[in-house]
Amino acid sequence: MTSTERLDCDAGPSPYRILREVDLRDYLAGLPKVAGALGGAPDSWSISEVGDGNLNLVFIVKGETGGIAVKQALPYVRLVGESWPLPLSRAHYEYLALTKQARLAPRLVPEVVHHDEVLALTAMELLSPHIIMRKGLIAGTIYPRFVEDITSFMARTLFFTSDLAVTAAEKKEGIKAFAGNHALCKITEDLIFTDPYREAEQNRWTSPWLDKIAASFREDMEAHVAISRLKLKFMSQPEALIHGDLHTGSIMVTESETWVIDPEFAFYGPMAFDVGAIIANLIMAYLASPGHERTSGERRAFEEWLMETIERVWTEFERKFLQLWRTEARGDVYPASLFPGSSGALHLEAERQRNMDQLFRDTVGFAAAKIIRRILGLAHNIDFEWIEDARLRAVCEARSLRLAHIMLTDAKSFANIVAVTKMARGVSAWRPDFAA
Repeated sequence: MTSTERLDCDAGPSPYRILREVDLRDYLAGLPKVAGALGGAPDSWSISEVGDGNLNLVFIVKGETGGIAVKQALPYVRLVGESWPLPLSRAHYEYLALTKQARLAPRLVPEVVHHDEVLALTAMELLSPHIIMRKGLIAGTIYPRFVEDITSFMARTLFFTSDLAVTAAEKKEGIKAFAGNHALCKITEDLIFTDPYREAEQNRWTSPWLDKIAASFREDMEAHVAISRLKLKFMSQPEALIHGDLHTGSIMVTESETWVIDPEFAFYGPMAFDVGAIIANLIMAYLASPGHERTSGERRAFEEWLMETIERVWTEFERKFLQLWRTEARGDVYPASLFPGSSGALHLEAERQRNMDQLFRDTVGFAAAKIIRRILGLAHNIDFEWIEDARLRAVCEARSLRLAHIMLTDAKSFANIVAVTKMARGVSAWRPDFAA
């Protein structure tokens, strides 16, 4: 569906039930505006379940004149099953986030065309021919528009929900609106900041090659202190409305468009968590790339683009965020009355840069945490998982863990983003003991 016309949420509440194809067809047929946008008789609609994520059902529905994507939350973690229950309210928070992000970052978030809070169901415009970015990166595809779009999304959604842009009262109302999404926050707190560093039943890694490395993370008290400090920031710093799960599997792309999807983990947290997540996923794509080669060196240009992209993601985000701070600051912090004249302007600009320097250090740490959890924790990336040679996969993962450990325990040693990419380049040539 390409029309920007918003469809009304015109269905009354109904008892929750898991919708299968026949149920979904009947349900959508009962929504006049949705059915009209799809076009044709309901029996002619094509419906396919395409969800490959960890939590939800996702359907693609196509009619004679249009199509939609329909997402329904399950009352449990899909990856694990009914033994891990999960509240359906996460669909409500995703809907709130999508609509807010759409206002702050227009045309970078899919339009919601229908939402049913009781069924925990949201229908959105169908993005086509867009694909999940992670799959495109595995194929070695370059996306020229990505940096411009993702940095605009992050700078605008983070700045305009922060104390820099809104009053204290507005900010507190925002925190309140998302405070109930604590079940998904708990998933992050456990799977990212705790489980990879201890014995946990659901942890897994590429064994036996990574056995010693996994054990070293469980025994490394320096790493435990560093990850605990990041966990404290995640739990106690409601700086802005963050996406909460901003990885290359939550982005749909073509070479000319970028769309951010799936913000069901959204809440008010540290801004660096979102920025770090993007950088972490690009680093993993880079270090996994040799595992997807058919001939040696064929992906060199793509890998160089990834390194340049990592650097530009930070520098462009920083530039755009600072520009918004200089021109759009309406919040209650850093009031202009405290910084009069040229001397005040100089001091305020120095304070802006100090804040960005701290955000960068936190970004480095959070990026490390995201890398580690995707290799030693429960839910892994297909960047690595699709490398068929298990030993080669372990080599790529070991390199990533080597880099992530330094980023986690010594984030202050990275003076800038170029220092991160320089070390990533160096690590890409390192051969662990078990390498063939």
